Amino acid sequence: MPTGQHRSGQNDNEREITVEIKERNDCSEVMCDMRKCKKSLYMIPVLSKSSVGMRDPKRVEQILTSMRNAGPSTLQVISDFDMTLTRFAYNGKRCPTSHNILDNSKLISEDCKAKLKNLLDTYYPIEIDSTRSVEEKLPLMVEWWTKAHELLVQQKISKDHLALAVRESEAMLRDGYQQFFDDLHQTSVPLLIFSAGVGDVLEEVIRQAGVFHPNVKVFSNYMDFDESIWRKSRPLHLRYPNLQQPYPDDATLMIWSTDEDEIRPVLLMQRHSDWINDVIQGVLRAFKGELIHIYNKREGALLNTEHFKELQSRCNVLLLGDSLGDLNMADGVMNLQNVLKIGYLNDKVDERRQSYLNSYDIILEKDETMDVPNAILQYILGQ
Repeated sequence: MPTGQHRSGQNDNEREITVEIKERNDCSEVMCDMRKCKKSLYMIPVLSKSSVGMRDPKRVEQILTSMRNAGPSTLQVISDFDMTLTRFAYNGKRCPTSHNILDNSKLISEDCKAKLKNLLDTYYPIEIDSTRSVEEKLPLMVEWWTKAHELLVQQKISKDHLALAVRESEAMLRDGYQQFFDDLHQTSVPLLIFSAGVGDVLEEVIRQAGVFHPNVKVFSNYMDFDESIWRKSRPLHLRYPNLQQPYPDDATLMIWSTDEDEIRPVLLMQRHSDWINDVIQGVLRAFKGELIHIYNKREGALLNTEHFKELQSRCNVLLLGDSLGDLNMADGVMNLQNVLKIGYLNDKVDERRQSYLNSYDIILEKDETMDVPNAILQYILGQ
């Protein structure tokens, strides 16, 4: 285990937690027994899990103590979404991101799915490559998301289909999400979600989970839909155009499927019928505003400066992310006093462990739960 990461023994009753801290400016080493000098950390037992790593437990303790003393009224939570609030995997299978929910849905043609998969296979290894600099990755990440968005726009996705695409997907928030969202809501602590994903989709994930509370604010890439409506002059049967329809002329009938590719993208997928009379077009025509990618989330969020003025008194930040690009999400927070950075290390753990330990205050290795954020939040809130 790398220098600076703490570990726990197998016996919870006789746990020996020793942390080794190497000073940068000399070769001296400071040994610290958490049972004696880490009161705050000792009061959060979940931090003793073997999946939890900390480079500098003393600093973590100082931040936690300061945040707890300041109280909930000074706290805000800033979090990534995909693979941070959502699971990375379930039963050994990767869970979809907000982009993947669309990629894997019935809304996308097989040809488009293949092209999106090729983009993923090409650019994802670059995103998680710890040997590449941010400067090297940045133009490639912009290239990836730009190409992906262009492909999605070509599919003429209907706004009305998004809820069903989410419902049929395998996306899931991490275990313990209900407590996390509810505790923040009940204590009026703002939750700001910065995401390079698709805002319309991730909002639907949160909404269907029943935790899209008023204190949640999302900054992401949002779809721009053509809201025009195409209305046929009379109801039309797809297979037998001359057949007299059995429904009143003003009835809106939904189509589950059809072989007519030219109208497939604009059909409502809610109830099976061979009849059409009103078809709501509302198709995706572009993405709004500037592209938000993994390395410019904060800049994208800062476009909404009025919102951040309301948070001037929220000088303490609990930050959650899963990539090194998430580390700057708290940059620009007004009157910032403390920021505790928690990083989910989901993939390529051995290769990336040291870079995460050097960057995050706490890292969580292959942890599909919200246990640590929940425990830390409860400690800060004095619960």
